[in-house]
Amino acid sequence: MTPSTPLRLRDHAYSNFTQKLLARDIDPGQIVSQRELVALTGMPLGAIREMIPRLEADGLIKTVPKRGLQVLSIDLELVRNAFQLRHIIEGEAVSIYCRTASDEDIAQLLAEHQEIRAQATQGVTTEVLQRAQQIDWAFHDRIIDAMGNAIISDIHRVNAIKIRLIRNSDTRMLPELVVPVLDEHLAICAALEARDNSAAIAAIHTHVDSAKRRALGM
Repeated sequence: MTPSTPLRLRDHAYSNFTQKLLARDIDPGQIVSQRELVALTGMPLGAIREMIPRLEADGLIKTVPKRGLQVLSIDLELVRNAFQLRHIIEGEAVSIYCRTASDEDIAQLLAEHQEIRAQATQGVTTEVLQRAQQIDWAFHDRIIDAMGNAIISDIHRVNAIKIRLIRNSDTRMLPELVVPVLDEHLAICAALEARDNSAAIAAIHTHVDSAKRRALGM
């Protein structure tokens, strides 16, 4: 075993855990033991023990004395905190992207959204739904990663896990939301194309606020 092997196993265990969490094979608020995590993730006990401090630091689990490990619970405080964090990070990210992204990158974003929206208006098939979901997640990742700040990118990805847990047991985009969500993205893209920084920030804040209302069923 090389010195980097434990780190790779820990990262693999973390990835397996978050996949199980998003698939709801592990329920929010559930109490689990290390042995149960071994069974759930298929990873060795050593990797699980290495993973736990990272999960605790990310707020995905907490240790409950004499009971075990409690998975993140979904409550109104989590909703408020997670979407407030999105509001802060994505406003700054889109501002930077508006100033620094190439015309080609913005044109590609716009074209991708226009293409899938045109398909969605003809009918939201499974393929269109999956593609729209990919575009939705990739859009936010792309804008945030363009900041070139690994700390913020990592925070964003952990928060994205929490957002997907908040939304409901089905973490995929719902068919009836495809066009509205794409329209919100297109408003951001239009502001980016015009290099209108204020409009881009306002549009992404509107999008985040809409996502929060949808998550709360409002």
